[in-house]
Amino acid sequence: MKDDLHRVLLKGGVTSPGELKDIISMLETAGLKEVHFGSRQDLLFPLKEYKEGEKLENLSKFNTDIVVDRGYQNIVSSYVSADVFDMTYWLKGSTYLYILEGFDYLPQLKINITDPKQRLVPLFSGNLNFIASESEDYWYLNVKLPHWQSSAYYPVLVYSWDMVTISKTIETIYEDISDVDELFYVLSKKIDTNNKTVDKPLIVPYLTFPYYEGMNRMGIDQYWLGLYWRNNKYDLSFLKEFCGFCLDNSIGKICITPWKSFIVKGIKQGSRPELERFLGQWGINIRHSQLEMNWHVPVDDSEALELKKFLVRSFDQNDISTYGLTFGISNDVGKRSHFASIIIEKNSAPTLVKDFEIRPTYNVLHFENFDPNSQKYHAYAQDVDKIELPGLLMELSKKYFEQLGKANVQKEPQEKKEEKIIRSVYQCTSCFTVYDEFYGDEKAGIPKDTAFVDLPEDYHCSVCEAPKKEFDVVELQMEGV
Repeated sequence: MKDDLHRVLLKGGVTSPGELKDIISMLETAGLKEVHFGSRQDLLFPLKEYKEGEKLENLSKFNTDIVVDRGYQNIVSSYVSADVFDMTYWLKGSTYLYILEGFDYLPQLKINITDPKQRLVPLFSGNLNFIASESEDYWYLNVKLPHWQSSAYYPVLVYSWDMVTISKTIETIYEDISDVDELFYVLSKKIDTNNKTVDKPLIVPYLTFPYYEGMNRMGIDQYWLGLYWRNNKYDLSFLKEFCGFCLDNSIGKICITPWKSFIVKGIKQGSRPELERFLGQWGINIRHSQLEMNWHVPVDDSEALELKKFLVRSFDQNDISTYGLTFGISNDVGKRSHFASIIIEKNSAPTLVKDFEIRPTYNVLHFENFDPNSQKYHAYAQDVDKIELPGLLMELSKKYFEQLGKANVQKEPQEKKEEKIIRSVYQCTSCFTVYDEFYGDEKAGIPKDTAFVDLPEDYHCSVCEAPKKEFDVVELQMEGV
């Protein structure tokens, strides 16, 4: 997220037409004409000083918080998927709303509340990931605190109505907690909770990515509508009138998705003609190609948006199918928190040439089995030019379809896994750039197969110029070579 963007945190990505209309009026008062949606189901916008000494939130009837502090996080939920896609039998939309209502504080940890039977909302992108179990009102808790290297499952199932207490308590102690066993011990001493024994581990089913746009049937006499803007710039005047339509037609909720779109559920059959007329009058396209829909692009980043357009055009010109695949563009090498099948990372220019215009290079990675819920990345290509990206992504698309239907993400296959090779590499502790002895470092004139110990003492990171001593050994799972 760009530093000059402010946020409105919509808990669980859920708002009412009245609240959203009120927020829009507030933003229009500040002179804004459009708003962005964030990947954590929040609203993002640039905001300069409105009036000296006056806060915009004071104009809101709903006590809306405009958040500037990056330390606070929006709660992500898969409420948007309830009654639209497959779901756990007991997890209704009302259950999400009751739980979200209980969060009476702004969390500093990322909290996800999700159904494992849907794919639209990420399960594991938070610090505290509550994932519905088959036992009614009980949740698995997958924990990855900010200072932990890997995630771990809480040893018991968490009761729905304990989630707020547990989350709030973890906020006060997490900095001193080193592992999940210690976390369980400390929480057991501090709070009384209605836990349940884990009788079987969480198994996340493999699901193809859904189409989330257009007018779609929901039950017998209702519809849901998904709307997507390719540039993620939503016109405030349109949104305001759309909220008015929802209010006039007794539509109670509007849901923001992590894919920078929004979904409205519960549109009555009798309201459909009026809605189609309304969308037509505004010239709204409700059937974008999946080639361009399934992307995570940094908000308000024109360079990243142009890269996406370039890649989508290449797919289209070559008649390449990407059905079920998702893509992410990242400016943060090594962060790898995007919920997408394939990640394109833009490398930072070396400090020595920061004042010169040089062509950027990119890394290409993908999740195991192209499933983001596997939480296992594979490096596919490093330091490649922009012109090479279409070909690499097309290769990955073919690999995806070759394994589709064969991959079993529920358990590791027993046969020898020829393509999985664990290799020791050296990673910069400052910016996470990797030195792989197999590839060497062409930019620094280091040929392939050069051992790290044989590098000159003045060797430094090609991205941030950290010295050789600041590289640590890590184990990286690579594609077979």
